[in-house]
Amino acid sequence: MKTKMRKNLQMSTLALMSVLVGVGLTGCGTANKTSNASPAAATPAVSTAATATPTPEAKKLSGKIVVYSAGPADLATKIQKGFQAKTGVEVEMFQGTTGKILARMEAEKANPVVDVVVLASLPSAIGMTKSGLTLPFKEAKNADKLISDYSDKDGNYFSYSLSALGIAYNTKTVTNPPKEWSDLTKPEWKDKVNIPDPAQSGSALDFMTGYANKNGDAAWDLFGKVKANGAIIAGANQEAMDPVISGAKSIVMASVDYMTYASKAKGEPIDLIYPASGTVISPRPAMIMKTSKNVDSAKAFIEYLLSDEAQKMVTDAYLLSGRSDIQVQGRVSAKDIPAIKVDWNWMNDNQAGVTQKFTQLFKK
Repeated sequence: MKTKMRKNLQMSTLALMSVLVGVGLTGCGTANKTSNASPAAATPAVSTAATATPTPEAKKLSGKIVVYSAGPADLATKIQKGFQAKTGVEVEMFQGTTGKILARMEAEKANPVVDVVVLASLPSAIGMTKSGLTLPFKEAKNADKLISDYSDKDGNYFSYSLSALGIAYNTKTVTNPPKEWSDLTKPEWKDKVNIPDPAQSGSALDFMTGYANKNGDAAWDLFGKVKANGAIIAGANQEAMDPVISGAKSIVMASVDYMTYASKAKGEPIDLIYPASGTVISPRPAMIMKTSKNVDSAKAFIEYLLSDEAQKMVTDAYLLSGRSDIQVQGRVSAKDIPAIKVDWNWMNDNQAGVTQKFTQLFKK
């Protein structure tokens, strides 16, 4: 955060906040742009139940859609290729943090090109909906199976996947891991804790804002004590985790669960716990832009995200399914995580202020 580049990123995301009426600043993933040509012979799209108005699958899909997606990168790429194979529609995809996606949209606002946006923070989607940027698609197939707390009843955004925030720790250097957020203020964790930057990570910002929403002044008291114990902001999620994997640090406060479990599956010495006092579940909403130039294909993309095929990709990436009817054998589901009950509208209205207050606290 001391580099000029990081300061410029924070300034641009905070400036963007004022334009998008409370839209979130942050996200997860690494920036990448890919574009694949349409397959020569695509398989037919799966049809949905007939309605008075033809669904996207009932129409002949063609052309191209532009998708801006917060990571994980591998999952976004698999979804891109799967949708192209099923429909024959070309997907031009930009992958980046939510902050980078919103900055790109701001730069393009005079001539918008994106059809579908996938972010890593629900308050961002709420802000975009309030700003009139989204196209409702209430009749989307499988939308009725989504966890209602995290998706819009009018179909402005669909939280097709979820992640939760926990305490990650190095399993080689930590024999007695902390069990609660307050444990991170103890002397044994002095100078050993990393925190993802809420100006770069949508999931981290969801945690900071949700925790502040639930606990008020007590949240800021905790954040202050954790900082006084030597914790530092260490970039986005992966940047915060890498020093813990290497052993240079011991703990990540507000670590994204799917990234932790993916690293663990690769054999890295890292694991995660969800504090029993509660954590924040961070939805990953997808939405169609009102300015989309290929609405039928954009709707088909949303329905693909909600399909069994794409949901298998979601859970294979260690994310939680956004659908209430999907349970992965041997894995925790959203209903089993001790989640803090948060006010998402409050979080949308206050996340810019939380970001500023949190980063100023850690600059002292």
